[in-house]
Amino acid sequence: MTDMFVSLGTWNWLIFGFVLMALEVLAPGVFLFWLGLAALLVGLISFAVAMSWQIQLVMFAVFAAAAVPVWRRLARPKLDASASPFLNKRTEALLGREFTLEKPIIDGSGTVRIGDTVWRVAGPDTPAGTRVKVVRVDGANLTVAAA
Repeated sequence: MTDMFVSLGTWNWLIFGFVLMALEVLAPGVFLFWLGLAALLVGLISFAVAMSWQIQLVMFAVFAAAAVPVWRRLARPKLDASASPFLNKRTEALLGREFTLEKPIIDGSGTVRIGDTVWRVAGPDTPAGTRVKVVRVDGANLTVAAA
């Protein structure tokens, strides 16, 4: 077994790195890619500096362990609040918009269709078909006034 480690050379690390990256293509998960990259780094450094197999294994372990935080940083989705300011705040996106009443507001309650959803609205009594403006939101309830 030690003969295998003693014979670890530059080409073995490069081949090992490419094999790991090829396995990543067959079983995607972005894990083997970083191990393959660590093996390639050890192989490239071995070209420039002659090292014992123990140092090569330690370098591989260090590079593989360092790849985890790098991967987590690169894989983290970049959330840009300016691109979608109303994400998870659907009702706030309706504030100030105008819609046509689907059902009249009677005794302070009616409905309006927005897209494919029917929303409950509150406001002064108003006949169906009237344009109303959303003036306040409270959860899934919209308060409207005549537009």
